Amino acid sequence: MSWQAEYRRKLRTADEALSVLRSAQRVWVQQGNSTPKPLIDAMIRRAPALKDVEVISMLTLGDAPYTRPEFVGTFRHGGLFLGGNVRAAVQAGRADYTPIFLSEIEGLFLSGEMPLDVVLLQVAPPDEHGYLSMGTCVDCSLTAARMGKVVIAEVNDRMPRTYGDCILHVSEIDMLVETSRPLLELPHEVNTDETHHRIAQHVAALVPDGATLQLGIGGIPDAVLSCLDGHRDLGLHSELLSDGIIPLIESGVINGTRKTLHPGKAVLGFILGTQVLVDFLRDNYFFEFHPISYTNDPFVIAKNDRMIAINSALQVDLTGQVCADSIGTRPYSGVGGQPDFIRGAARSKGGKPIIALPSTAKNGTISRIAPMLDPGAGVVTSRADVHYVVTEYGVAYLHGKSIRQRSEALISIAHPKFRNELYEFARREHYLEPAPALVA
Repeated sequence: MSWQAEYRRKLRTADEALSVLRSAQRVWVQQGNSTPKPLIDAMIRRAPALKDVEVISMLTLGDAPYTRPEFVGTFRHGGLFLGGNVRAAVQAGRADYTPIFLSEIEGLFLSGEMPLDVVLLQVAPPDEHGYLSMGTCVDCSLTAARMGKVVIAEVNDRMPRTYGDCILHVSEIDMLVETSRPLLELPHEVNTDETHHRIAQHVAALVPDGATLQLGIGGIPDAVLSCLDGHRDLGLHSELLSDGIIPLIESGVINGTRKTLHPGKAVLGFILGTQVLVDFLRDNYFFEFHPISYTNDPFVIAKNDRMIAINSALQVDLTGQVCADSIGTRPYSGVGGQPDFIRGAARSKGGKPIIALPSTAKNGTISRIAPMLDPGAGVVTSRADVHYVVTEYGVAYLHGKSIRQRSEALISIAHPKFRNELYEFARREHYLEPAPALVA
């Protein structure tokens, strides 16, 4: 049978495809701009016939209707990283959060620890040989597709063809649902302020020419990128990329020519961005997609000389412990790739793992440099892993430093109005030497 005939034989409507879903099964949903909304909508329409279906994903875009209160008992979401569309459900207890390094998620599928009954994807149309590109998102979904019992793919003619380890053949898909619709987008709102720019200036000063970068999304990464236009020959090796990288690629600042791993290529697992970034990826050989188990493997990351990993945090305590996934006991985001890249950059020749964050939160009423992490807060990056911590007040270098030296360095980059109370806590807990007694 030709691949064209096999393709036609596998065509279904979304409702026909999702009719295979049964109660008590586990479903994997692709994330980011590749979130397969028509397949999710069809799954929701099947809800009256289902109960106890587990829906597993990372950071999907759009809403997540399976987390609504009316679907308790029908669907239960399992978040491996939490976005705003599922956060409330997890905090309310009707959905779950699994803390895990991104680099280890695919191992759950491969080992059978997390078997997948149904896998929902979105892909680009097949090429002349029957190969389907996964477009904007490989993440863990390529491995999920190869391990899932039933694989259903939305074939969207507006999904860009991309390159790398991101290809499935028509023969590897069980059912195909053709669509033509705009991809879901993550708006690129440049919400940078003076604090972000001061942080970015400190971070940019740590980035040498020829460095390879890993950045996330948000105000600080955008501000850092805006401060790098005077740099030369930068590269990218990151789990994700957003719109902020486009100007530096177009100007030639980011060209990957001095990379020691995949020179001349921007290596990534998925994007979170707008249609502008989606279009920028289309048939663009500069970008090379790989599964997260590769992009986030610390041993792979370390092969990039001058690897600069820039990650953020919600809190850092005076010993250097980093909380990035919860606000107290309430899950907020996820462990994600921070530990993967912190450890990979630390082992890179000339590498620098950086935690960058504003010194305060809630309009300056709370210090993010904290005496202790909030009760119940998760430690995403251990104090032994932390090297650089950056706020708008400067850079604290912690690697190989004692608790006393760490406390002094972190207090020096805290907001001035909180420094006295941080000093008092540090002295009381004997992190610092007691204040000298007054002589009569």
